[in-house]
Amino acid sequence: MKCPRCNTDLLPTERHKLKVNHCPSCQGMWLEQVELGELEDEVFDFGDRWKGSLFISSTPTTGQCPECAAHLERFQYRFYDLEMEVCPNQHGYWLEADEDSRVLELMKREEADLQRKLLVEDKWAATLRHMRSGSFFSKMRDLFRK
Repeated sequence: MKCPRCNTDLLPTERHKLKVNHCPSCQGMWLEQVELGELEDEVFDFGDRWKGSLFISSTPTTGQCPECAAHLERFQYRFYDLEMEVCPNQHGYWLEADEDSRVLELMKREEADLQRKLLVEDKWAATLRHMRSGSFFSKMRDLFRK
């Protein structure tokens, strides 16, 4: 397989517990379709359902898929300020140097935000249950009777 940037042979290497194909020249890497999900799962424990949309739209680039030579398409990763490229035939993703670390940072933030959101929703649901309880209504009624 050849690097879509500099046409150098990609070499197998391990990054963040994943075996990926890495370019020794530009430091980019090719992640197969499932490997991006596995990378995200290193720090995100809530499952794919909670990750959100990977991307909505993409634009063609001049880079070629290392597996099928189709032109890669650039997209904004999960609506963050990170752009990466995808094979239109779903073979995988091209990440520039150290973008895998950026994916991990973004997924950590996404998980923390989700935990906070779920905690707030639980607290709000408990408050609503308390407000609907008979004791709360009777206290409110007594307050306005006086």
